[in-house]
Amino acid sequence: MNTFEDWNQKVKSTFNATSNEEVLTVMEAGESLGLSKDQMKLYVDKNKLTKVPIMRSVHRYLLLKSEIDEIVEKL
Repeated sequence: MNTFEDWNQKVKSTFNATSNEEVLTVMEAGESLGLSKDQMKLYVDKNKLTKVPIMRSVHRYLLLKSEIDEIVEKL
C-alpha cells in the first residue's frame, strides 16, 4: 500500500536531492520558530527571507534551511 506524502514534502525531497542548498517547507520553518504557517508567511515577507519558488505556483514556495537556522541561533 502506498503511503501518502504531502505535495510540498515531495517537492522538498526532490529539491534537496538535486541541490547543494537544503530547504524547508513554510510549515516546518514555522514550527522551528514556534509560529503557525500563516504567521510564518507574514514573517517571511516582513523579514524578506529568500523564497525558493515552486514551478506553476505563485503562492507556494520553500525556504532556505540555512536562513532559518541563523534565525533560530539568534533566538
